[in-house]
Amino acid sequence: MRNPKILVCSGSVRGGSFNGKLAALAAKKLAILDADVTHLSLKDYPLPLYDGDLEDTGGVPENAKKLKRLFLAQDGVFLSCPEYNAGITPLLKNTLDWISRVKEPGDPYRSTVFALGAASPGAFGGMRGLIAMRTILEVGLGAMVLPQMVAVANAANAFDGKDDLTDDRAAGQLDKLVDGLLRATRIEMSH
Repeated sequence: MRNPKILVCSGSVRGGSFNGKLAALAAKKLAILDADVTHLSLKDYPLPLYDGDLEDTGGVPENAKKLKRLFLAQDGVFLSCPEYNAGITPLLKNTLDWISRVKEPGDPYRSTVFALGAASPGAFGGMRGLIAMRTILEVGLGAMVLPQMVAVANAANAFDGKDDLTDDRAAGQLDKLVDGLLRATRIEMSH
């Protein structure tokens, strides 16, 4: 059996992003465990703010089509989700919305296993944003989302000089999540 194809993406594109660091660490751990990892930046796929009138007049942007094809080619997706005002980033929500509007065959949300993580300077580790993301993916888009998540609190002090997690609890959550994602994708691949 081939190795699972896993897409890793952060919902933040700013330099020094804690969620960018978490995504990079997840990608590294997945690759060590023989996953075929694609680590992408949403900065490379700019999209206008979703607008139904814009869609009606200009169609779905090419970057949304590219992202849908990329998501469809995966067995699993790890999303590192920053928390903005107890919700998800506009960048991530807009991306998911545009992908859902692509009329090409296939549904990347229903054919892919999702794993969620967050890193936040706050004490909750982005948990409120993770709950919002889970609702969007599961209820809104019909995705299969793993029940375990990683929430890295106090993210400004959570990474060492090599960008590994310093907190044993968060590191253990990430290891379990990565293992769970690989296990779930292998089960789905065998069907």
